[in-house]
Amino acid sequence: MRSAHLYTKPMQHSQNKAIVFITFAQLLGTSLWFSANSVAFNLMQSWHIGITEIGWLTNAVQTGFILGTFVIAVTGIADRYAASRIFSLAAICGAVFNLAFAYFADNIWGGIFYRFLVGISLAGIYPIGMKLAVSWVPKSKAKVLSILVAMLTLGTAFPYVIKSLTSNLNWQYIMSIASLCAFLAAMMIYHLGDPHFNSQHLTPEVTLRKKFKLPLHVFNNHKFKAAALGYFGHMWELYAFWTIVPLLILQTNIAQAFGFNLVPLLSFFVIACGALGCLSMIWLNRYFSSSTLAIAALTSSTFCCIIFILGRNTLPASILLFILAVWGTTVIADSPQFSALSAQYCPQEHIGAALAIQNAIGFTITIISISLVTSTLDRIGLEAIWILIIGPVLGIIGFYIQWHIKTVEKHST
Repeated sequence: MRSAHLYTKPMQHSQNKAIVFITFAQLLGTSLWFSANSVAFNLMQSWHIGITEIGWLTNAVQTGFILGTFVIAVTGIADRYAASRIFSLAAICGAVFNLAFAYFADNIWGGIFYRFLVGISLAGIYPIGMKLAVSWVPKSKAKVLSILVAMLTLGTAFPYVIKSLTSNLNWQYIMSIASLCAFLAAMMIYHLGDPHFNSQHLTPEVTLRKKFKLPLHVFNNHKFKAAALGYFGHMWELYAFWTIVPLLILQTNIAQAFGFNLVPLLSFFVIACGALGCLSMIWLNRYFSSSTLAIAALTSSTFCCIIFILGRNTLPASILLFILAVWGTTVIADSPQFSALSAQYCPQEHIGAALAIQNAIGFTITIISISLVTSTLDRIGLEAIWILIIGPVLGIIGFYIQWHIKTVEKHST
């Protein structure tokens, strides 16, 4: 692969056009993420599997994503080569692997293999998309990342609306539509290219010495560490919640009240509310800091979880759906704020690798929470969602201590 500066294009595209391209490509590309989850009930019938196995499929994507982000971090690819080319190649690969899942996997183990490869591909879509967006608009990190995470949220929800609109089609066709979206994302970003920037001109000796070294020194900054801890607590809750949204609807009176055939559409609605949460943060950032907004959202999603658990058997279906919608809004709204804080408090020459490390750790955490929640749901039912509260509580405590570390140290002495 050639050096990044050989692929960069002049600033012929306006920043607004670039962000439009990147955000829509992010939406289309990340539709691969939960494409299998949107047809989970079909897979459960065809492959004779349960909720636990659906969790395995989700975790296969997470594991692949972690491996991909780790490779990006240790090789420095994100900071050494053109982000647009990495994104385009990853989107094409993800589309192909997603099609392979649809037409070649005939059991859970084959499905896990292909979903793992999709996860690796997504590592070149999500964090690289963040890197590309920040490089186009470096002075509006929180705003741009809010838009990008909103698109990730819509991309996650998108397969559910496809499922609801094409309920008479075979589930393979639904997966194929997600792959087509990823192909379109690849073409959009390839056409956009990268903004002109001065790449790091390293000598061969320095390159060999630093190529496989993680920039872990970024965690020496207490505010970067605070943002990372908050992000980790948020990740414990987020993907486990997204995984079980259809089950939360199906196993309460919501499905009975609105109709079982509307479960995919209601799942789309709940998850897609998160896009509204992310976009509302852009307006709120005018009046409040990213740290304030991030903790407020993390706290709000925790309370939604508690209220839903306590009221799941007594509250009317409309109220439960409203609580899920608020939960879906707040569960992701803190993500761009934590990412913006991380990007703000790490050296710019390591921003790609630092975000990749943070993503890798965060998604490792999701594997644990998804496994715990789905396997416990199989055994004891909705009481299992108490597990979701663990991460946000620890994240809030860790964020507060690290963010105010000097004050804490002063009082301790």
